[in-house]
Amino acid sequence: MIGDFLASAYPWTKSLHIMSVITWMAGLFYLPRLYVYHTERVQAGTDTDDLFQTMEFKLLRVIMAPASIATWIFGLALVFTPGIVDWAAVWPYTKGASVIVMTWFHHWLVKRRKNFVAGDNTLTGKQYRMMNEVPTILMLIIVFSVVVKF
Repeated sequence: MIGDFLASAYPWTKSLHIMSVITWMAGLFYLPRLYVYHTERVQAGTDTDDLFQTMEFKLLRVIMAPASIATWIFGLALVFTPGIVDWAAVWPYTKGASVIVMTWFHHWLVKRRKNFVAGDNTLTGKQYRMMNEVPTILMLIIVFSVVVKF
């Protein structure tokens, strides 16, 4: 019965999943870049520091958090839709592992924001630039896994 519902809702679920992923990824690409500029160009305790902290907070809590939750909900709905996932193939596992690492990265960004709030940021702009590549690499793995189905 639930399988029938998921199968009939598949186009809607897939559409909502894609929109959620796009929104989440936009934040995952942009927030580390904000951290680069926050680290390199903003002095703690200034009005600009407050502005950056507000932008980072809103990006994380208003955009990224709901998008990540929606991505997981619609993604799991797709996983449980009959006939969508070939568990004998490798791709569901590479995608799943990459999504878990993406979620870890999201939480890593949350911890870095807490460091900025506490005035304890110890990372450099260069380190944030390097970490900014993580979601790109994961996106490549996820898209190739799902589309090419290796």
